[in-house]
Parts: sequence; C-alpha cells; structure tokens
Amino acid sequence: MKPSITVERLCAGDYQRWLVLAKGYKEFYKTPITDAEISETWGRLLADKEIHGVGARLNGELVGIAHYLFHTTIWAPRSCYLQDLFTAQEARGRGAARHLIEYVADHAKSTGVDRYYWNTQESNETARTLYDKLAEYKGFIRYDFPVQ
Repeated sequence: MKPSITVERLCAGDYQRWLVLAKGYKEFYKTPITDAEISETWGRLLADKEIHGVGARLNGELVGIAHYLFHTTIWAPRSCYLQDLFTAQEARGRGAARHLIEYVADHAKSTGVDRYYWNTQESNETARTLYDKLAEYKGFIRYDFPVQ
C-alpha cells in the first residue's frame, strides 16, 4: 500500500514534532540555534505573514517541514525562496520532500512568482538526487560574509 502523504500549514499543535525536525535541520547544517531563536521563529511561522511553514504528514504523523518566503529581486518583482526543507530519517525516500517542494511550488505559482529556488550543500547527495529530478542546477556557489 502506498503511504498517504499530505501537506498543510503548520499549526500550534505541531510544535513538539516541528521542534524535533527543526533541530534536526539545524544540526544537519551545523548551524546552532538558541531557545529564543526557536521561539521567535515558531511564532513567525504561525503568524504566516513574512515567512511560511508547512508540514508533510505520513499517515497523519508530521515527518517533514518546509519554511519559505516571498521577496523581490532586482530583476523580478516576486520570487519564492525555499529556505528550509527537512524530513525525518525514517520518512526519507517515501515522497515527503517531493510533496513539500510541490506544495510550495503550487503556492508560489498561485501568487505569480517569477522564480522559485533553494540552496543546499554540494555534499548533500541524498537531497540532490531528488532536486536534480525536480529542478535545474545552475552552478551557483554561495558565499556568506560575516556581518556580526
């Protein structure tokens, strides 16, 4: 039987499971986060104004998250950036990430975006296998300049 995956906006009742997934994401990318940052981010996600959060459920259990935002660029009035995408280890390869990407794509298309994109580490081979099926890699390399 094919697993039943649904995607919907995150809600207050998702907090504990979201926290596990969000921390897993931050640990994967080796980017520490404070309790204050977690609390602030969760509040902003629930407000659903500047940033958006959705969750993938496998047979009703939250197994994946996606965080995204809309912004303008110099050459396009509206772009969608998928900032965070993470699925629980036990759910990988079962379609949750694809469903999350497609859900965000549908939302982005409905708002008239000119571009929908995301970043990942070059060494993230598991995710890149999926990304190469869904999107076009254009060869960009990202640099982060320290501002603090």
